[in-house]
Amino acid sequence: MKRDNYIKQIADKSLRWDFVVVGGGATGLGAAVDAASRGFKVVLLEQADFTKATSSRSTKLVHGGVRYLAQGDVSLVVEALRERGLMKKNAPHLVKDQRFIIGNYKWWEKPFYTIGLTIYDLLAGKRGLGRSLPMSKKAVECEIPQINKARLRGGVVYHDGQFDDSRMGINLMQTAAEQGAVVINYAKVTNLIKDDSGKISGVNVYDEMGKQTYSLKAKVVVNATGIFVDSLMKMDAPEKDNIVRPSQGVHLVVDKSFLGGDTAIMIPKTSDGRVLFGVPWHDKVVLGTTDTPLKEFVLEPQALEEEIEFILRTAGEYLAKKPTRNDVLSVFAGLRPLAAPKKESDGKKTKEISRSHKIVISDSGLITITGGKWTTYRDMAQDVIDKGIAIGGLPRKECVTKELRIHGYKEKVDRSNFNYVYGSDIDKIVELQNQSLKFAEKLHPDYDYTVAEVLWAVREEMALTVEDVLARRFRILFLDARAAIDMAPQVASIMAIEMGKDKEWEETQVHEFVELAQHYLLVDYKPNYIP
Repeated sequence: MKRDNYIKQIADKSLRWDFVVVGGGATGLGAAVDAASRGFKVVLLEQADFTKATSSRSTKLVHGGVRYLAQGDVSLVVEALRERGLMKKNAPHLVKDQRFIIGNYKWWEKPFYTIGLTIYDLLAGKRGLGRSLPMSKKAVECEIPQINKARLRGGVVYHDGQFDDSRMGINLMQTAAEQGAVVINYAKVTNLIKDDSGKISGVNVYDEMGKQTYSLKAKVVVNATGIFVDSLMKMDAPEKDNIVRPSQGVHLVVDKSFLGGDTAIMIPKTSDGRVLFGVPWHDKVVLGTTDTPLKEFVLEPQALEEEIEFILRTAGEYLAKKPTRNDVLSVFAGLRPLAAPKKESDGKKTKEISRSHKIVISDSGLITITGGKWTTYRDMAQDVIDKGIAIGGLPRKECVTKELRIHGYKEKVDRSNFNYVYGSDIDKIVELQNQSLKFAEKLHPDYDYTVAEVLWAVREEMALTVEDVLARRFRILFLDARAAIDMAPQVASIMAIEMGKDKEWEETQVHEFVELAQHYLLVDYKPNYIP
């Protein structure tokens, strides 16, 4: 994964790309994998790091959408359940079966949810992960020792998928590269190029690292920029109305002792009518989420006080061990690109807006894809590349991603250590650790990350900053922001040596990361060094 080699390729003015995919989140990465695996010449451009925005900030679920079933959106549920099965089949090292329990506190809840979830199972068909069944009070207490036992009558267990979103994104990036795509992070599209007839014929892109602008010729440009789709659309047609509006989802990460087991809890109807989850993830528990309409899209959204208080209060109603601000190891916020209402009076509550994806083709030929969710990324990619083939007059080639194994594919992994996320790459990382005692050193006394894994992130996963490593390659910023702050200086030092950077770069990286990480904490934390 040599970024410099990719830069040389986009600098070649004689090349004309079949597809330029703009956006390195789930949708863009999926599109690049799809197009490249069909044999097209593809470049993917991401303005920041891969999965920097929404695609690293999910609830970590690969799910059909139980609440979409309640809303009557059966077609979306069927699509998502099918795609859930394909994700698990093609990336078994990252996607696993997760048991969920809905605690029942009223007499009618057990039959009601058992019937609804049985329909969910039937819709999943042969790709189901396990049967939904009613449970006794004692069985629920055994699986979730910390559930609030007052007035608990029993529960219903069901199965869904659980994964690591950013790690999936990194593996998709590697898969796209293996299929022949050029993938570049920190490459911001600054302008769309049009021919004499007004049709889009390429893009201008600014390399944030090399401080250089390049012009790329393209037969098809795909706008897969997620929450930023309107910005690119306005480069094409400034007079157009926005097609998405932001809705913020916040998550709090706490110690696994707040559930007390490996089973997740699902609260089907909170005080604001949403679903709330408590999901085991990398030896921690993710609590969330919220659905708060906002006015603007930003790369680094921040949780609002009312969202934090809502999650703490609601989780405290259903858990015997009530989480407080001091218990929160990390708080992260993500923005969903929801369909904008035609006029304000048409606006539904954000939780009621369909998560189905939508493709818009402009008069100039810009193809924009928006909506959807991680679970349906592959189906979205297939749809948008099929449209691109037609728009660009490209040769018809069938999609192969239903059977395409994602980089790192490994059927059985040991999930007791974070390094299971590397899948089949783990042997190479162990080999790297064995090359030197230094490479095998741990970066933090409470976690198993090693020096070798930083080197791997730089050499094989295109990590360019301390944030890239600690937020999206290791996930420690999302798991324990204090530990991430403590690790930053050593990670910066390792990266500086590996990348040939000077002391000033190293110090700037630490300072910028620590400043960022403070927003992932709810209480002040002073590191034991001066950044």
